[in-house]
Amino acid sequence: MDITSPHHAGNSLAEASQQLQVLRAGRHEAFEQSLAECDLCPLRATGIEVLQINVGRRCNQACRHCHVDAGTARPEVMSRETMQACLDVLARTDIPTLDITGGAPEMNPNFRWLIERAHRLRRHVIDRSNLTILLEPGYDDLPRTLAEHQVEIIASLPCYLAENVDAQRGAGAFEKSIRALRTLNSLGYGRAGSGLVLNLVHNALGPNLPPLQASLEDDYRRRLEAEHDVTFNRLYTITNMPIGRFLEELVRTDRCETYMEMLIGRFNPNAAAGAMCRTTLSVDWQGKLYDCDFNQMLQLGLEDGLSANIRDCDIGQLATRRITTGQHCYGCTAGAGSSCRGVIEP
Repeated sequence: MDITSPHHAGNSLAEASQQLQVLRAGRHEAFEQSLAECDLCPLRATGIEVLQINVGRRCNQACRHCHVDAGTARPEVMSRETMQACLDVLARTDIPTLDITGGAPEMNPNFRWLIERAHRLRRHVIDRSNLTILLEPGYDDLPRTLAEHQVEIIASLPCYLAENVDAQRGAGAFEKSIRALRTLNSLGYGRAGSGLVLNLVHNALGPNLPPLQASLEDDYRRRLEAEHDVTFNRLYTITNMPIGRFLEELVRTDRCETYMEMLIGRFNPNAAAGAMCRTTLSVDWQGKLYDCDFNQMLQLGLEDGLSANIRDCDIGQLATRRITTGQHCYGCTAGAGSSCRGVIEP
């Protein structure tokens, strides 16, 4: 396993940068070998069911596990022109879902415009929200706007315990998240029969695989309803990827190699077969195309010869493209697997 440098200072962001360069360089031999052993090499797309667009890296939070390195000072913001190019692709294809992520996607000044236009196209729209943004000045109208356009909300709530959430996302994050969830519930989100879907996301606090999704969902449901009068539809567990701030933390604490060895040792062929990149096309804030949001953060573009930008892409060609892989792909294929919709193998 060749993910770290041979020396382990473990106390320098320069070393984290080294780790990142290894991933960016496409050191995918080990993962490609794992795929070959289960007859999945090369890994290919099986269609495009989701157009996932990252509309910028601005965020009102700076979470410890964030693979995007999002924050309040990030300048990357998708323009309306690039959003229109994404909408044009939806209009001329049958891709059913627009998945909007960030940063805090709501902080893009054209966010409302985007969901309105996508709703007109009769596409299923997903907003990946950190919840706390819905309480910020200038954003408190968003819950109602999202409900009016029947946007599915997939909201980050790393735990049902305040101390764990605040440790990962900052002091007061849990209390604000609960307030936002109650507001969404009051509009019908997470309520049976409303048609307004509210799903939650759990990320492990440290370098571990998430617990079993089904049992953890039961725990979340019981604790949130009993202690906070909050309801939701589903819980998704997502593995922390060795990218961005989480990678830096692994390096600082000298746990990078141990974490990668754990992921590699838990490689699951069934999870690889169901990997989200096989049915997703990812678009960055400039319109550049990637196989997934993780590849996007590592600047691992599509295979040579494929469309590089949403403005001139050939969807038919991309629907069966070869997926660009790397060592980080073990994060999606370890254990029960990890995708933007939670576990791959129940």
